[in-house]
Amino acid sequence: MTEPSAKPQWGRLDADLNRISRIEVAANYVSRPLVGPGIALAFIVVAALAAMVAFGHAPGGFVVVAAAAFGAYMAINIGANDVANNMGPAVGAGALKMGAAIAIAAVAETAGALLAGGDVVSTISKGIIDPHSVEDAQVFVWAMMAALISSALWVNLATWIGAPVSTTHSVVGGVMGAGVAAAGLSAVDWSTMGAIVASWIVSPVLGGGIAALFLALIKHRIQYQPDKIAAARKWVPILVAIMAGTFATYLAVKGIKKLVKIDLEMALLIGLGTAIVVWAVTVPLVKRKSAGMENRTRSVKALFGLPLVLSAALLSFAHGANDVANAVGPLAAIVHVTSAGSFAAKVAIPAWVMVIGAFGLSFGLFLFGPKLIRMVGSQITKLNPMRAYCVALSAAITVIVASWLGLPVSSTHIAVGGVFGVGFYREWHSEKRLRALRDRRPVESRLPQEERRRRKLVRRSHFMTIVAAWVITVPAAALMSAVIFLLLNQFV
Repeated sequence: MTEPSAKPQWGRLDADLNRISRIEVAANYVSRPLVGPGIALAFIVVAALAAMVAFGHAPGGFVVVAAAAFGAYMAINIGANDVANNMGPAVGAGALKMGAAIAIAAVAETAGALLAGGDVVSTISKGIIDPHSVEDAQVFVWAMMAALISSALWVNLATWIGAPVSTTHSVVGGVMGAGVAAAGLSAVDWSTMGAIVASWIVSPVLGGGIAALFLALIKHRIQYQPDKIAAARKWVPILVAIMAGTFATYLAVKGIKKLVKIDLEMALLIGLGTAIVVWAVTVPLVKRKSAGMENRTRSVKALFGLPLVLSAALLSFAHGANDVANAVGPLAAIVHVTSAGSFAAKVAIPAWVMVIGAFGLSFGLFLFGPKLIRMVGSQITKLNPMRAYCVALSAAITVIVASWLGLPVSSTHIAVGGVFGVGFYREWHSEKRLRALRDRRPVESRLPQEERRRRKLVRRSHFMTIVAAWVITVPAAALMSAVIFLLLNQFV
């Protein structure tokens, strides 16, 4: 009699174990999205502990510890949002896998921040606020704290909605809002603010225009030639040399200012020499690689893969060297004021502060960067190695031109503007070829309405979201910063 009852018991046990295993799988699925925030929180805690060790026993140590935590939070958000501009085109074009892109960018960003990061940074971000208009040192500390918190919150929100925004403009807006709340409208240098507002237009238009021009050059000189391989052997070394010379100049001007001071004329000579050397080296390499290739566009695209990867790494290095100050500039100001009891227009960044910024960039990229990388690389318009090459090259050229003209441009606006420029050029070129086909063969060129809509090669929804985020970055960060400053000044 016991034999028949044993089977149902074992059956019930198997069913119970199956339910338990399903609960375990469900728990893992639910907890997976919390891994990134958990690691980020751990890094923020470590940054606060580092500040406690370096500064905790000094007067005002609690304020520095809190500022270090928010500085780490800001660095993570910059890594999540800003670095996508450098790696997005390479990933979208298929030249790099996501994992490789993140690894290369993390190493390059950290190296750029630690080796060539600016050792002196304006405490109030590009002279937006006169420090002496805020007479009380404690009020100045709360203003910098409010700027740090508000800019980090805004970049975090922009990343969450999938909009690549300028972290520099976020910091500028935060500093401006806190400065106005602390000392009134007269504390703001409105001529500098006017130049920054102008850069909202100049940066993407210039970046998009240069990217479109290089794409037109590639199409007409290589892609539409009868012998594409012969054309590529002539033009690819020239284009790679232009890229090498441009990046050499870019790094000389923007990336290694901490290591050695170089003026623009010397940087241009360095770029010219680099371009000549790279051209001489690239000619036989391209000839060897193109041997036996089929005479079609897909073959030509393969020749742009390695230059695109190198350009992404160099852009990340230069970004780490320059934009780490957005994360740790206000923190460095707070450290200086708290330790010295007075403020200055410029301060040196302590080594432990720079380490927080450098590693925060890498953590943010590693944990949260893929979302914006996909947005920039594939969701705005379709990229291939040639188009992505044009975006990367336009980013470097635009920064050099802007430095020469003295324009305060945004690297984010330039890179995303380059993606827009490539996409809109493709639309224009597609419509132009369609009109030419219609003139030659009117019946065959009649496309269905759905096909006409599909030829809109830039996603308008992403375009409008990103432009709207750009426009409201400074006002939104400024408003949040003013509110946070008033709360800190009132209750702390």
